[in-house]
Amino acid sequence: MPRSVNSVASRNRRKKILKQAKGYFGRRKNVYTVAKNAVEKGMLYSYRDRKNNKRNFRSLWIQRINAGARQFGMSYSQFMGKVKANEIELNRKVLADLAMNNPEAFKAIVEKIK
Repeated sequence: MPRSVNSVASRNRRKKILKQAKGYFGRRKNVYTVAKNAVEKGMLYSYRDRKNNKRNFRSLWIQRINAGARQFGMSYSQFMGKVKANEIELNRKVLADLAMNNPEAFKAIVEKIK
């Protein structure tokens, strides 16, 4: 009896990997064995960077709040300490947006906590 090979499933498995490798350069996009490694590594990067993205944004927000607070003679840590002490329930994302796009509102917050 001949050996039974499920070529439909094999082809679909390969096609799935090659579809994920679309846009890659050189053999990474059309040679299965190379594409498989490239896609696997890409998936690892995407998993890692979903976590790093959160860190990067928090860092950006802190820089923007710091720049806004220093215009009014306060450091970031002093500003955030007073925000927490005065029970202002705005997170860093909102404060950074106010500092950058709405300086009047940010100034009002600074005046309130001084």
